[in-house]
Amino acid sequence: MKNKTYVAIMAGGIGSRFWPASRTANPKQFLDILGVGKSLIRLTYERFLKLCPSENIFVVTHQMYKNLVLEHLPELSENQVICEPSRNNTGPCVAYTAFKLYDLSPEAVLVVAPSDHVILKEDVFIEKLQLAQEFALEKEALITLGITPTRPDTGYGYIHFEKTSPNGVHKVYEFKEKPDHETAQNYLESGDYLWNAGIFIWQVKTILAAFESYAPAIFEILQANPGIYNTENELKFIEENYPKTPNISIDFAILEKSDNVYTIPAEMGWSDLGTWVSLHEESQRDSHGNTVQTTTAMLSNVKNSLVRLPTGKLAVIDGLDNFIIVDEGNVLLIYPKLKEQTIKEVTSAVEKKWPGSFS
Repeated sequence: MKNKTYVAIMAGGIGSRFWPASRTANPKQFLDILGVGKSLIRLTYERFLKLCPSENIFVVTHQMYKNLVLEHLPELSENQVICEPSRNNTGPCVAYTAFKLYDLSPEAVLVVAPSDHVILKEDVFIEKLQLAQEFALEKEALITLGITPTRPDTGYGYIHFEKTSPNGVHKVYEFKEKPDHETAQNYLESGDYLWNAGIFIWQVKTILAAFESYAPAIFEILQANPGIYNTENELKFIEENYPKTPNISIDFAILEKSDNVYTIPAEMGWSDLGTWVSLHEESQRDSHGNTVQTTTAMLSNVKNSLVRLPTGKLAVIDGLDNFIIVDEGNVLLIYPKLKEQTIKEVTSAVEKKWPGSFS
């Protein structure tokens, strides 16, 4: 099955909630955000080598990051780096990838996954993907991996699913967007919902049929010149036509409209690493609840905080509880963890006041 399996790693985001480490020119997927000596995109690539050969792994990114991708993943050919000329959300980039891979292998099963997630139980992850592949080959199905909620988190989309299943693949009733706290608490207590991990599995011909039915504008634009993919004329065609596609997520464009969507619950030690707080929760902490990514910090009365400093920089910190302290290049961030969801707004305000200087 390995030769039929292809992977598309989505790596075009800016990661603004990880500012100031993640910047437009060098976003978080290219950073060693975990402090393990490898970038997130490198860790993701190596994880998928357990599923398929390197030549079947593609990276979808903005064209400004093409050289960064090849720097972090020198095993890839240039044709394996799929470059978007504009950021039109996940709908068009999934369609572009599907058209390109259909030209290479019409019977291919495609796994679509973010480049910046943490998965601690990689063997479980691969096992669930293989189950999804088998189901996708038997049935025209759109499959997503779901995570059992552990808290009433308002930052995730939720999947309402059928609890019973003879084979571990469950029918999806509907997708729910990020809820308020009370609704999320109800979802958690019901046991009828999963977090949407944003990891999808389907045959390329199945997802293309879904685009033709539910997102015809995207389909018609990207199939306007049959035979163009994987040729020397592909780049020019995409640069001219891709920006014309609607800006829409794969969830809104396809999954919320389709009646052949399924989910596989996967307890695989997953985190989307969306924020500094999620990094703090996934990282090793000392007896005071602190994660310290440096060897030169003197902490007094500091609790439940994340401290990230450049090599050789000394920080003396006293009296902080539940804070994010990040020193990156020309920016120092000292911010309450409880307000982490506003960091994205802060980066926008900084960009307006000092255009191009700190983003």
